[in-house]
Amino acid sequence: MATGLREQCHTFLSGNREQTPAELFSAMATWCEQNNIKHDVYGDGEAIEQFENKIAQLLGFESALFVISGTMTQPTALQLACQQRHCFNVAMHETCHVMRHEGQGYQLQQRFNVLPVGDAYRPWSVEDLKAWPDELAAAVYELPMRELGGQLPGWDELEKIKSYCHDQDIHLHMDGARLWESAAYYECSYADIAHGFDSVYVSLYKGVNGLGGSLLLGNHDFIKKARLWMRRQGGNVYHRTPYIVSAAMQFDERIARMGALFERTQQVYQIFHDYLDFELNPRAPQANMFHWYLPVSYEKALVLRDKLAKAKGIWLGNPQTAPQPDRCVIECYVGDRLLDMSDHDLIDILEWVNDYVHE
Repeated sequence: MATGLREQCHTFLSGNREQTPAELFSAMATWCEQNNIKHDVYGDGEAIEQFENKIAQLLGFESALFVISGTMTQPTALQLACQQRHCFNVAMHETCHVMRHEGQGYQLQQRFNVLPVGDAYRPWSVEDLKAWPDELAAAVYELPMRELGGQLPGWDELEKIKSYCHDQDIHLHMDGARLWESAAYYECSYADIAHGFDSVYVSLYKGVNGLGGSLLLGNHDFIKKARLWMRRQGGNVYHRTPYIVSAAMQFDERIARMGALFERTQQVYQIFHDYLDFELNPRAPQANMFHWYLPVSYEKALVLRDKLAKAKGIWLGNPQTAPQPDRCVIECYVGDRLLDMSDHDLIDILEWVNDYVHE
C-alpha cells in the first residue's frame, strides 16, 4: 500500500530526485562515450582505478577499494584490524549500522565482539571510550550519526579521540556513509576530517546518487588484505563499471552542492521554528539532515502520511516510533527536493500537518 502511494506522489519532502532507469542509463551511456570508458574485469580497469585513486587522494589515504556493499565493507575492515592486533573487541555506538541494521552478522559469523560505547542519545566522547577497561582492537565512529539526526562530535573532541586511539594502538574506523554531508559543518576538507582515522568507508549512493556500492580506504597493506577478503566473501563481481560510472559522472557536482544543501537546512530550521509542537533533532543543524518529531503516535502518523499522499500527492517520508508512545519521528534529508522547494510550498505542507495533528 505505502509503496503504491509513494509512486503516485509528485512532491517529496526528503532526499534527492532520482532519474528513471531509462534516464539514468541513457546519461551513463553518454558519459561513457564522452570519456571512452571500458569495462573493468574483476576490478582491474582504468576507469575504476582512476576513481578509486581520486577518492583516496580526496580523503588523504594511500589506497581505496570498491566494495559492492557497506555491509560487506565495514565488518571486513574491523575483522582485519582485530586479526592484526590479536584482540577481537570493537567499540561502537549502539546506533552503529553494524550493530543495528546488519542482522548481527558480526556475531553469528564470530568475527569480533562489540562493546557499546557512550550514551544512546548523543555522540560519544574519548572519556566514553576510556570507560571500557578491556583491551580494544578497534573503534568505529559514524560521521555524521544518522540515528541521532545527523549529529557530529565537536572538532576538538574528535581530535582527542583520534589522538587517544593512535596512542593506544586502537584502529579507528570511520563509518562515513554520509561523510560527504559533514564538511560544511566542520568547515574543513574531507582529508582534514579523515586524518587520524586508520580506515574509512564511504557510500557511492548516499548523497552521491550512484546505483550503489562503496569504497574502503586505508594504507596499501590494509587494502591489499581487504581485497582478498572481499573475494572470499563473494564480493569480487565481474564488472563494477555500472556502479563506478553512475557515481563518477556526477560526483564532483554532488560534492560541490553540499554547501548549498547545508545552507538550505539552516533555512528550513528557521521555518520550523514557527511551529512550537514540531521538534527537530539536533537543535541546530550539523549536517543536511535532521529528525522531525511530531506530537502524534506512530500509528496516527501513518494515517497522516497516507492521507496527505492521497489528497495532495505529497510524500512526507516514513514515520518511525519514538520513546514516547504519543510521539513519532520522520527522518529528513535535505537534498535536491527541499533545495528546489520554495519556502511557501514547504510552509503549506507544514500547515497541513500542523492542522492534522491538532484535530
